[in-house]
Amino acid sequence: MAWFEDVRIGETIELGTYAFTDENIIAFARRFDPQPFHMDRAAAKKSHFGDLCASGWHTAAAWMKLRVAQLKVREADRGINEPLEAFGPSPGFQDLKWLRPVYAGDVVRYTTRVTEKRELRSRPKWGMVTSRNEGFNQKGELVFAFTGHVFVRKRLSD
Repeated sequence: MAWFEDVRIGETIELGTYAFTDENIIAFARRFDPQPFHMDRAAAKKSHFGDLCASGWHTAAAWMKLRVAQLKVREADRGINEPLEAFGPSPGFQDLKWLRPVYAGDVVRYTTRVTEKRELRSRPKWGMVTSRNEGFNQKGELVFAFTGHVFVRKRLSD
Protein backbone atom coordinates (compact mmCIF):
# COMPACT_ATOMS: atom_id res chain seq x y z
CA MET A 1 0.00 0.00 0.00
CA ALA A 2 2.44 2.64 -1.16
CA TRP A 3 -0.04 5.04 -2.74
CA PHE A 4 -3.75 5.73 -2.45
CA GLU A 5 -4.28 4.68 -6.07
CA ASP A 6 -2.82 1.22 -5.30
CA VAL A 7 -5.27 0.44 -2.48
CA ARG A 8 -7.86 -2.22 -3.36
CA ILE A 9 -11.12 -2.49 -1.43
CA GLY A 10 -11.47 -6.03 -0.12
CA GLU A 11 -7.73 -6.70 -0.01
CA THR A 12 -6.89 -8.73 3.06
CA ILE A 13 -3.35 -8.80 4.37
CA GLU A 14 -2.00 -11.38 6.78
CA LEU A 15 0.21 -9.45 9.17
CA GLY A 16 1.70 -12.44 10.96
CA THR A 17 1.54 -13.81 14.47
CA TYR A 18 2.60 -12.72 17.92
CA ALA A 19 3.22 -15.15 20.78
CA PHE A 20 2.09 -13.93 24.18
CA THR A 21 4.40 -15.30 26.86
CA ASP A 22 4.47 -14.89 30.62
CA GLU A 23 7.55 -12.72 30.22
CA ASN A 24 6.27 -10.32 27.55
CA ILE A 25 2.82 -10.04 29.18
CA ILE A 26 4.34 -9.13 32.54
CA ALA A 27 6.93 -6.75 31.05
CA PHE A 28 4.29 -4.87 29.05
CA ALA A 29 1.93 -4.69 32.03
CA ARG A 30 4.62 -3.39 34.38
CA ARG A 31 5.29 -0.50 32.00
CA PHE A 32 1.82 0.30 30.68
CA ASP A 33 -1.06 -1.53 32.42
CA PRO A 34 -0.04 -2.55 35.95
CA GLN A 35 -3.10 -4.52 36.96
CA PRO A 36 -2.57 -7.70 39.02
CA PHE A 37 -4.09 -10.11 36.48
CA HIS A 38 -1.50 -8.91 33.93
CA MET A 39 1.50 -9.09 36.26
CA ASP A 40 1.09 -11.96 38.70
CA ARG A 41 -0.14 -15.47 37.89
CA ALA A 42 -1.37 -16.15 41.46
CA ALA A 43 -3.35 -12.91 41.52
CA ALA A 44 -4.66 -13.62 38.01
CA LYS A 45 -5.93 -17.04 39.07
CA LYS A 46 -8.07 -15.30 41.72
CA SER A 47 -9.44 -12.79 39.21
CA HIS A 48 -12.39 -13.12 36.84
CA PHE A 49 -9.85 -14.09 34.11
CA GLY A 50 -8.66 -17.16 36.01
CA ASP A 51 -5.08 -17.00 34.70
CA LEU A 52 -2.38 -14.62 33.52
CA CYS A 53 -3.62 -12.65 30.52
CA ALA A 54 -2.33 -9.88 28.29
CA SER A 55 -3.43 -6.29 28.52
CA GLY A 56 -5.76 -5.33 25.72
CA TRP A 57 -3.31 -2.55 24.93
CA HIS A 58 -0.61 -5.21 24.51
CA THR A 59 -2.76 -6.98 21.90
CA ALA A 60 -3.19 -3.64 20.11
CA ALA A 61 0.54 -2.83 20.28
CA ALA A 62 1.36 -6.27 18.82
CA TRP A 63 -0.98 -5.52 15.89
CA MET A 64 0.80 -2.20 15.28
CA LYS A 65 4.25 -3.82 15.45
CA LEU A 66 3.26 -6.41 12.84
CA ARG A 67 1.50 -3.84 10.63
CA VAL A 68 4.57 -1.60 10.43
CA ALA A 69 6.86 -4.59 9.81
CA GLN A 70 4.54 -5.80 7.03
CA LEU A 71 4.50 -2.37 5.38
CA LYS A 72 8.29 -2.25 5.36
CA VAL A 73 8.55 -5.73 3.82
CA ARG A 74 5.95 -5.01 1.12
CA GLU A 75 7.58 -1.75 0.14
CA ALA A 76 11.05 -3.33 0.05
CA ASP A 77 9.70 -6.15 -2.15
CA ARG A 78 8.22 -3.60 -4.55
CA GLY A 79 11.35 -1.41 -4.57
CA ILE A 80 9.54 1.71 -3.43
CA ASN A 81 11.78 4.31 -1.83
CA GLU A 82 9.12 6.07 0.23
CA PRO A 83 7.69 3.28 2.38
CA LEU A 84 6.02 4.85 5.38
CA GLU A 85 5.90 8.50 4.32
CA ALA A 86 3.01 7.74 1.96
CA PHE A 87 1.13 5.96 4.73
CA GLY A 88 -0.28 7.82 7.70
CA PRO A 89 -0.97 9.56 9.95
CA SER A 90 -4.16 8.10 11.35
CA PRO A 91 -7.01 10.32 12.54
CA GLY A 92 -8.18 7.50 14.82
CA PHE A 93 -10.14 4.29 15.06
CA GLN A 94 -13.58 2.98 15.97
CA ASP A 95 -15.14 -0.10 17.48
CA LEU A 96 -12.08 -1.29 19.41
CA LYS A 97 -13.06 -4.61 20.98
CA TRP A 98 -11.24 -7.08 23.17
CA LEU A 99 -13.58 -10.00 22.66
CA ARG A 100 -11.77 -12.74 24.59
CA PRO A 101 -8.85 -12.75 26.99
CA VAL A 102 -5.44 -13.45 25.48
CA TYR A 103 -3.63 -15.77 27.87
CA ALA A 104 0.03 -16.56 28.31
CA GLY A 105 0.80 -19.21 25.70
CA ASP A 106 -1.67 -17.86 23.14
CA VAL A 107 -0.45 -17.04 19.64
CA VAL A 108 -2.53 -14.37 17.91
CA ARG A 109 -2.72 -14.10 14.12
CA TYR A 110 -3.47 -10.59 12.91
CA THR A 111 -5.12 -9.44 9.67
CA THR A 112 -6.18 -6.18 8.07
CA ARG A 113 -8.83 -5.87 5.36
CA VAL A 114 -9.50 -2.68 3.36
CA THR A 115 -13.20 -1.85 3.60
CA GLU A 116 -13.37 1.64 2.12
CA LYS A 117 -11.31 4.36 0.49
CA ARG A 118 -12.32 7.88 -0.33
CA GLU A 119 -10.99 11.09 -1.79
CA LEU A 120 -10.58 14.04 0.57
CA ARG A 121 -11.62 17.50 -0.60
CA SER A 122 -9.92 19.05 2.42
CA ARG A 123 -6.60 17.33 1.64
CA PRO A 124 -6.32 16.87 -2.11
CA LYS A 125 -2.88 15.20 -1.90
CA TRP A 126 -4.24 12.48 0.40
CA GLY A 127 -7.00 9.89 0.50
CA MET A 128 -8.60 8.16 3.49
CA VAL A 129 -8.45 4.36 3.77
CA THR A 130 -10.61 2.44 6.24
CA SER A 131 -9.78 -1.10 7.30
CA ARG A 132 -11.15 -3.83 9.52
CA ASN A 133 -8.39 -5.19 11.71
CA GLU A 134 -8.64 -8.45 13.62
CA GLY A 135 -6.69 -10.86 15.79
CA PHE A 136 -7.47 -14.58 16.14
CA ASN A 137 -6.04 -16.95 18.72
CA GLN A 138 -4.64 -20.37 17.85
CA LYS A 139 -8.15 -21.84 18.15
CA GLY A 140 -9.39 -19.48 15.43
CA GLU A 141 -11.41 -17.41 17.91
CA LEU A 142 -11.66 -13.68 17.31
CA VAL A 143 -10.00 -11.99 20.30
CA PHE A 144 -9.36 -8.44 19.09
CA ALA A 145 -10.89 -6.14 16.47
CA PHE A 146 -11.12 -2.52 15.45
CA THR A 147 -11.89 -0.31 12.48
CA GLY A 148 -8.96 1.91 11.55
CA HIS A 149 -8.62 4.99 9.39
CA VAL A 150 -5.42 6.22 7.82
CA PHE A 151 -4.38 8.94 5.41
CA VAL A 152 -2.59 7.58 2.32
CA ARG A 153 -0.76 9.92 -0.03
CA LYS A 154 -1.79 10.09 -3.67
CA ARG A 155 0.74 9.36 -6.39
CA LEU A 156 -0.76 11.92 -8.78
CA SER A 157 -0.92 14.97 -6.51
CA ASP A 158 -0.01 18.58 -7.30
